[in-house]
Amino acid sequence: MPGKGLRKAKKYDWKDSNLALFGSDLEKNVKKTSASGEQAWSTVDKNRESALYIWRIVKFEVVAWPVPDYGSFYDGDSYIVLNQYKKEDSDEIEYDVHFWIGKYSTQDEYGTAAYKTVELDTFLDDKPVQHREVMGHESELFLSYFDEIRYLKGGAASGFRHVKAEEYEPRLLHFHGKGRKVIVKEVARTRKNLKSDDVYILDLGLKIIQWNGEGSNKDERFKAVQFLQKLKGERGGKADTQNLDEARLNPEHLFYKSIPEEDDDDDDDDETDAADNEKKLMQLSDQSGNVQFNVKKTGDVTSADFDTKDVFMFDTTQDLFVWVGLGASAQEKKSAMMYAHKYLAKSPKPYLPVTVLREGQYNLSFKTALAA
Repeated sequence: MPGKGLRKAKKYDWKDSNLALFGSDLEKNVKKTSASGEQAWSTVDKNRESALYIWRIVKFEVVAWPVPDYGSFYDGDSYIVLNQYKKEDSDEIEYDVHFWIGKYSTQDEYGTAAYKTVELDTFLDDKPVQHREVMGHESELFLSYFDEIRYLKGGAASGFRHVKAEEYEPRLLHFHGKGRKVIVKEVARTRKNLKSDDVYILDLGLKIIQWNGEGSNKDERFKAVQFLQKLKGERGGKADTQNLDEARLNPEHLFYKSIPEEDDDDDDDDETDAADNEKKLMQLSDQSGNVQFNVKKTGDVTSADFDTKDVFMFDTTQDLFVWVGLGASAQEKKSAMMYAHKYLAKSPKPYLPVTVLREGQYNLSFKTALAA
């Protein structure tokens, strides 16, 4: 039987979260009084030319995430990630702020992360470009911050360190190439989750076994070796490690004996998005007196299709951009994220990364998606 740590988590469908208060007058008033008072933001040094900050949402509070754990995310949590940098051709400090949603993150955590992201934007004088990221569907920009992405089950309280062998709950870690990155994800310890195209590490506490699938690539194997050595270091060097190839492994080996055949009904497979390869531009406008959301154009979209008086949502099929015109009304600005959330929740691709751009802010992916 799988260890207690791999019991199926209660899955909250964050796609149905009610964001009606996001951007409301109440939220605006709270934001004004709390942004400067949020202790978490005090660690941000606005004079640094390059910095990365990560916070986790804990019971509506923003808590700093330990630097050694950067790149590790628990599927039951929500996080805020701030990247601070200076462009080569500019003296201005630039920011990208992301809120990241775990597969089992609750509405309270997701909503708090979304709200606090806006608050951090206010603290930084409205300079950041805002992003929404969903576990397993992160943008290339987000992935670029880390050497590896590591998905773990549960919350941070079930971490790896200071392990006692008699108390340790076995974990199976999956290493899978995604573009130029290798994603590390904890999966249920069952045979159905072993795929010959990838690499796995079976972590038994004081015994750690790397299993190299026949079709795995060198990047996956190399990243797993690095990870294995890191785990060994976290155990004070006391853990026994093995690096084994699928083709040469005896079926009676401890690796297979420690992975049950039966299906534990774990809902670990990623949901797939329905194919939709047509770009779409939506307009959010209150010129009629009420906020209206309509499709303006499908197919090729150019910069001339955007009107400075309104808010637009540009679905590129790979990203959703919320473009806020300089002349957009307060009501349009307040409604933008809520409409973006509702649009994606009803679409066949609810996991798309969301980027909020003010008119004049530069984003390479946005520019690339526009037709000449």
